[in-house]
Amino acid sequence: MAITRDLLIGGKDVPAASGRTTDDTDPYTGETYARVAAAGAEDVARAVDAAHGAFDAWAALSPFARRAVFLDAAGLLDARAERIADLMAREVGATRPWAYFNVALAANILREAAAAITAPRGEVLSAQEHGALGLAVREPLGVVAAFAPWNAPVILGTRAVAAPLAAGNTVVLKPSEQAPLACGYLVADVLREAGLPDGVLNVVTNDPADAAEVAEALIADPRVRAVNFTGSTAVGRIIGEQAARHLKPAVLELGGKNSVIVLDDADVDYAVDAAAFGVFMNAGQICMSGDRILVHASLAEEFTRKFTAKVAALPTGDPADPSTVVGPLVSTGAARRVAGLVRDALDKGAALLTGGGSPEGAVHPATVLSGVTEEMELYRAEAFGPVCVVASFATDDEAVALANDTENGLTCGIITENGTHGLRVARRVRTGIVHVNDQSVADEPQAPFGGVKASGYGRFGGRWGMEAFSGTRWVTMATQHAHYPF
Repeated sequence: MAITRDLLIGGKDVPAASGRTTDDTDPYTGETYARVAAAGAEDVARAVDAAHGAFDAWAALSPFARRAVFLDAAGLLDARAERIADLMAREVGATRPWAYFNVALAANILREAAAAITAPRGEVLSAQEHGALGLAVREPLGVVAAFAPWNAPVILGTRAVAAPLAAGNTVVLKPSEQAPLACGYLVADVLREAGLPDGVLNVVTNDPADAAEVAEALIADPRVRAVNFTGSTAVGRIIGEQAARHLKPAVLELGGKNSVIVLDDADVDYAVDAAAFGVFMNAGQICMSGDRILVHASLAEEFTRKFTAKVAALPTGDPADPSTVVGPLVSTGAARRVAGLVRDALDKGAALLTGGGSPEGAVHPATVLSGVTEEMELYRAEAFGPVCVVASFATDDEAVALANDTENGLTCGIITENGTHGLRVARRVRTGIVHVNDQSVADEPQAPFGGVKASGYGRFGGRWGMEAFSGTRWVTMATQHAHYPF
């Protein structure tokens, strides 16, 4: 029997005003896994009402009381890892290791937010007037609109709300239509159980056909003072434009076209293992996934042979099987899109090293291509699936040029046994994140996370997240009467 959930508004579970619902489908079986309320603009207004009404009390609550909520919620997440893994397998086809990583990182995001709540914020300024005191004070903004995607649902659902709430804001969260439970209700439930007051976090779910209307209504509401969105570059452009139209700051973490660069001084076996992880974890459905493996010509033959063999042997299929590495994509449509990218490349002359063919439902084979050139769609498009391209380079200059030949700029991995060599290359790659002697997929809650170019702007994580969702006020205090000229 399908799970059912209403909207969460003002601490209460309430149906959509229209009474409509929408289905949440298991990508592996095709069955309806959950049925959630399908909100419209009227429901958005109700959710913002609740968040706006809860703001003053939440912002005024003792930092130590707010911190306790986050720490308790982190413990609740950790304790429910098995149940969450089951949920993620059914809702988005996640493998067990990916689900456990989601839980662990999300719990640590909450702990990092808890630490930030009581960390020093603001500055004492030098004043030009004798006896005056100047302060730069960080204060919450108000209601924050948060949009969370399906691909790392527990991580990104938690990240969407943690820093805004920790800074003293209230939130209306719109989770992805493809993971409303894992990136919406689950996060709200653990925070509610940990003592988050009613109305501080509200969850509004919707039918996919209504996504644009719901998002626009949320961003346009004058009581919403900031926006954060994680998702595709195409949708992020729309969200950013709408936020700008209403003069609201936004944090946008968008798509990537990421490279893993294997330099001439790399350990080939390590490079093979690192690249396989960076490409195929979560079936390549991570914004940081390595779409392109760039290998120095001196290592290309050995690397390609070993890498292709490793990828061909990766267990594929049922996400509930603990041995599965490459599970299903989020939908059959997503698998067909990836198959279309591969087919286009092959039709235009690319070479298939392993994988390819037609997907089985939402499961696409782990695929490696070579000889992908600029006229092929895959050269520019984010694969967002279990597909990568292997290419060789002769010099560091060529590797950097290839890595930078994209409108995106999220992350990069550089495999080398020479740290100074790796750092020299890293400084020239135009991405918001780069990992030397590691692959492209890495996330830590205290680090500034985000991209450049079409991968977005603003940063989540640590003090950068707190700064993104708070404003600076200049406050002065005169300790003696001033002299005025008239």
